[in-house]
Amino acid sequence: MNSAGKLTSSSSELDLDRPNIEDYLPSGTTIQQEPHGKLCLRDLLNISPTLSEAAGAIVDDSFTRCFKSNPPEPWNWNVYLFPLWCCGVVVRNLILYPARLLVLTIGWMIVISFFIPVRFLLKGHDKLRKKIQRSLVEMMCSFFVASWTGVVKYHGPRPSIRPKQVFVANHTSMIDFIILEQMTAFAVIMQKHPGWVGFLQTTILESVGCIWFNRSEAKDREIVAKKLREHVQGADNNPLLIFPEGTCVNNQYTVMFKKGAFELGCTVCPVAIKYNKIFVDAFWNSRKQSFTMHLHQLMTSWAVVCDVWYLEPQTLKPGETPIEFAERVRDIIAHRAGLKKVPWDGYLKYSRPSPKLKEGKQQNYADSMLRRLEEK
Repeated sequence: MNSAGKLTSSSSELDLDRPNIEDYLPSGTTIQQEPHGKLCLRDLLNISPTLSEAAGAIVDDSFTRCFKSNPPEPWNWNVYLFPLWCCGVVVRNLILYPARLLVLTIGWMIVISFFIPVRFLLKGHDKLRKKIQRSLVEMMCSFFVASWTGVVKYHGPRPSIRPKQVFVANHTSMIDFIILEQMTAFAVIMQKHPGWVGFLQTTILESVGCIWFNRSEAKDREIVAKKLREHVQGADNNPLLIFPEGTCVNNQYTVMFKKGAFELGCTVCPVAIKYNKIFVDAFWNSRKQSFTMHLHQLMTSWAVVCDVWYLEPQTLKPGETPIEFAERVRDIIAHRAGLKKVPWDGYLKYSRPSPKLKEGKQQNYADSMLRRLEEK
């Protein structure tokens, strides 16, 4: 069949799906036909591709759905359940929260009281100092997990220190790092943060080889890429952990993986993280909530329930590009954690549409209107 035939067939199929406006009018009512050449408002608005695109963006925006928190369905909807819910609120906020805050405070005091002397007194004993600092970082993260009553189940062999390997995981919240760190002291690639989180980054987490970057500075990418290559070559360095999505996603979807972790020429070890929302949604929407308030939300819930899978290591296949390698690893993680894949770049979350993109959409809309006018 020729192209014209295909186009005619396709148009006829679309016409069959279009509703007939006369079916929705009262009986006996007819549509008045306008004189030929007269342009009406409905003619200007009848631009199917543009309207279809706009409706699709409003009704089914698969990008923004990746970053929406979905609260659980309320269960305190009758007179019998509401008193139980009220008792739960009192217990969580007036009993569990103070106790958890006390546990976290004591943990911080213990870690810092040991960390500072070790840092300055064992300067000439690097191997011993790194070993103790690694244990202190794992202890600090364990206190964090305890402050949420974290119920974490780890599947698979525990990561070990080996050269030329990198661990990659899907990303839901900054607590992903804490949950993984309490088992193994990873050196993580992380965005720079202000406040007390920044203090932890520069004083404690730097001791395990963590690398910081700033999304707003383009030169940081080259510096980070160089540090990554140097780190994976070291036999005594802590395992490297990267969240290749580059942003927090709501643990129902997975966005595109950045290729940086997959072009280092080393073994990639996938890690799948899945949270159970039975008590709390662990997704951190950094645009609406500070990390302190996010921790408060976790600490006033009953528990954080999570599964972590350390999956089979993967290597680059012959003829496979880093982008294809990243997609293959993303498939493995998405399948294990039950996540839906979407073809979006997570960095769009931090960016506005470029002027070029907006001008292109405006030009397309103008062209559609001009064609409509010429038909009249």
